[in-house]
Amino acid sequence: MNKKYYRHLLFILLPVLILSLTFFTLSGCSKINTKDLSFKIQDQVGKTDGESEEIMLPDPKLKGSISLEEALKIRRSIRDFSEKDLTLEDISQILWAAQGITEESLGFRTAPSAGALYPLELFVVKSDGLFHYVAEEHKLEKLSSQDLRQKLMKASLFQESISTAPIDIVITAIYERTTAKYGERGIRYVHIEAGHACQNILLQAAALQLGAVPIGAFSDDEVQKVLNLPAAYKPLYVIPVGHPR
Repeated sequence: MNKKYYRHLLFILLPVLILSLTFFTLSGCSKINTKDLSFKIQDQVGKTDGESEEIMLPDPKLKGSISLEEALKIRRSIRDFSEKDLTLEDISQILWAAQGITEESLGFRTAPSAGALYPLELFVVKSDGLFHYVAEEHKLEKLSSQDLRQKLMKASLFQESISTAPIDIVITAIYERTTAKYGERGIRYVHIEAGHACQNILLQAAALQLGAVPIGAFSDDEVQKVLNLPAAYKPLYVIPVGHPR
């Protein structure tokens, strides 16, 4: 009787034990792979014409003249921009709003991220070149001296606001940073996160009395070619930002 009881108990518990061990093993692998993947792919961002300049951005302001409620009310999709350039302070504030670090010890950012894995990478297209935003150091890395706005406009179904805005922010995603842990569901988490970052940009632009418009109509492959992005960097948004005309 006792032997049958223990044999039955073992039959029940053994699959549970195997599943538990498998779960913890895969969880551990996901964390390791995600971290490794993040650094390996980050190193692949290529310089398009040998540029290596770094621009340290001004510290973001934590208090503004327009409240969050006012920014929500006045935000509109603006497609017609004046020729006036944005200041470095404006660019710094907008990039910080999108992906800036808000908790130094843990690396938390302004936009929530599933598992704090942060799959998004931001690029800035300006008249004086192409730049990559490094959130960890709040700086810009210059990748090219070319004005790519016309080419980016053509890759985006000829939407003129992209070529006339003083800057275009391109939000890209490295899906593997999130899917390594969450599997196929991670794709949804990345898209949700991109929406968080985009809305932060739009509201910050409104608070600075600037205009912006989120654009999703473009050829993914063509945008990657224009910006010379590695295959893992998938464009999700092009956001022209400038002074409304």
